[in-house]
Amino acid sequence: MKCRICDGKDLSLAIDLKDQPWGNHFLTKEEVGKEPFYPLRVVYCNSCQASQLDYTVKKEVMFANHTYLSGITRSLSNHFAEVAGEVDQAYFSSQGSKSCLDIGSNDGTQLGHYKKLGYDVLGVESSVGIAEIANQNGIKTLNAFFNLETAKKIGKKFDVMNASGVFFHLEELHSVTEAIQSYLMPQGVFVVQFLYIKSIMDNIAFDQIYHEHLLYYSLTTINKLLDKHGLILFDARLSPIHGGSIIGFVCHKGAKEKSERLQDLLRKEEEAKCNELSSYLCLAKNIETLKEKNLDFLSAAKKAGKKIYGMGAPVKGNTLLNYFGIGTETLDVLVEKNELRKGLYSPGMHIPIVLEKEIMDPPDIYYVLAWNFKKEILANNKALLDKGVEFYFPVDPKV
Repeated sequence: MKCRICDGKDLSLAIDLKDQPWGNHFLTKEEVGKEPFYPLRVVYCNSCQASQLDYTVKKEVMFANHTYLSGITRSLSNHFAEVAGEVDQAYFSSQGSKSCLDIGSNDGTQLGHYKKLGYDVLGVESSVGIAEIANQNGIKTLNAFFNLETAKKIGKKFDVMNASGVFFHLEELHSVTEAIQSYLMPQGVFVVQFLYIKSIMDNIAFDQIYHEHLLYYSLTTINKLLDKHGLILFDARLSPIHGGSIIGFVCHKGAKEKSERLQDLLRKEEEAKCNELSSYLCLAKNIETLKEKNLDFLSAAKKAGKKIYGMGAPVKGNTLLNYFGIGTETLDVLVEKNELRKGLYSPGMHIPIVLEKEIMDPPDIYYVLAWNFKKEILANNKALLDKGVEFYFPVDPKV
């Protein structure tokens, strides 16, 4: 393969999580055991330092009918409200008419917060069912994959363009980035929110590696991509959302000055050496240590006769379950809030999914796969904690 950013061919294997099913392919009973498996490997480009998957599951397979809903989690909606307010206050609060396009807009949660601030909003969402949910919620949403062709059909420039947790998904990476450059207003701001490779390394959050996440950005590597298309990161901050994400602010080259906090983050990134192959190889070793620690805990709990349920059925949880080899012999069920996953089974390990509201008798231990919402989960389950139910976090974020 060629590097997704620079087309370089000098690629080194960094992390190999073996063949795995696509993590968002939750299975019906009839599909159990019939799901395809694909290589899940991270390679490192020795030319531009970008890390990425070396195998692509086609976007039509992964995103045409996915079941992820961003509005399910209160803390994520609160985060989106914070970002919208921050962008508006900093750049557009005194402007009369203003507009926002959201790329991969999901159920419209992020756009809803911009709409409340007076923006004319438009979402572009690939999933038919979820685009329909957004439209029903009053958020105008186009069911399509966003790229240069789609942008031309929309035919309008926007003050704000947003990509929340989708910019590392992009199979058509350069087409999308070119579309942003072409349809962002001259003084517009592209808000890019992405999992930060430095945080993944710090947290050993290897479960954030899955087939939907084609790239694993640092500030350095995303700037190399933006530079190719006449864009530049001018400001950024590290947010605790998803265990450590960058909220990046992008403009046309020459439109704005680089902030001091961006330059400080870049200095810290360089000091941590997270753009070097050696740091990826270190992460690979740390993953094995984490695996041993988790399996020891679960084995001891089962030997003690404890009943263990999985909390949440996030896509990343399937990376962890499959790589650790955790199935129904350990976890009776996965407990979810998302109604779209009711009655389905996890890909690969085939653990049944039940809704949280249906659990009458809690387990002794919740093995928390949705660890990135640790604070909210602990707050929501204080009554269970008081009763002695243990919440075990396989990944414990430092951010």
